[in-house]
Amino acid sequence: MDRLKQMESFVAVALRGSLTAAAKAEGVAPAIVGRRLDALEQRLGVKLLTRTTRRMTLTQEGTAFLEDCQRLLTELGNAEASVSAGGIQASGQLRLTAPAGFGRRHVAPLVPWFRELHPAVTVSLNLSDRVINLAAEGFDCAVRVGDLPDSSLVSVRLADNRRMCVATPTYLARHGRPAHPSDLQRFDCLTLSSDASQTRGWAFTLPRAEGSEVIHLKPSGPLDCSDGQVLHDWCLGGLGIAWRSTWEVEAEIAAGLLVPVLEEFAAPPNGIYAVFTERKHMALRLRLWIDFLKLHYSREGFWTESRH
Repeated sequence: MDRLKQMESFVAVALRGSLTAAAKAEGVAPAIVGRRLDALEQRLGVKLLTRTTRRMTLTQEGTAFLEDCQRLLTELGNAEASVSAGGIQASGQLRLTAPAGFGRRHVAPLVPWFRELHPAVTVSLNLSDRVINLAAEGFDCAVRVGDLPDSSLVSVRLADNRRMCVATPTYLARHGRPAHPSDLQRFDCLTLSSDASQTRGWAFTLPRAEGSEVIHLKPSGPLDCSDGQVLHDWCLGGLGIAWRSTWEVEAEIAAGLLVPVLEEFAAPPNGIYAVFTERKHMALRLRLWIDFLKLHYSREGFWTESRH
């Protein structure tokens, strides 16, 4: 029980940024939360949080431990719900949101399957590239791709997502293959326009004497667009090299329609997450939906199946 309380307090402080806010959420005195954190760090032998007079921030070890704690606490809650709910049927409305491109391909096709399993649940799916405020707009869960900003939301990692450079075999036969990220300046690169969200550019890992370093490049080319699906279609049309997510291109790679390039310089993966507002008693329908996504996203061959 002490270990569980320590983990719960650590997650509360990490998400809220202060002992006072975490203590208020847990209904205990700040001193109790502080003692739990001290005991947790002492037991683990690492510093999880850097404390200042105004705010507490995660250390590198704390960031990694936070994700594990959230996953374990969520799984514990799911286990308790499955027992306590017994034969109770999930019901009510589930309001979901996801990025437009990802949602069309990897969320919307799963909704009818989920409804077959839980016919008393109604689903409202919003597809938008706008980052929606879940609490303010009344959504139960968002699927988000990429690094998550700090917030008071709870996240469950559903799958890894990598970005890679791809082109058609025909384009590479005509123009050759880049051997290094710096070679991209000699190729037709299909990029998101400046008003899109990919502001940092294309990420690559370069070897260094002391290890490796992630760099960002902003290639240029004769075509750019604010819509990722258009870039995807242009790439399939043999018009250049694109930097796309694995969830967008793995089916085409498996079919031989696209070929990865510069794989040895690929940046570390980010994640695909289910994000929801923190609550002590999560609705059964939401627990079942998150478990449903985790099950399908971990299924062998899921990402290589075409869903156009």
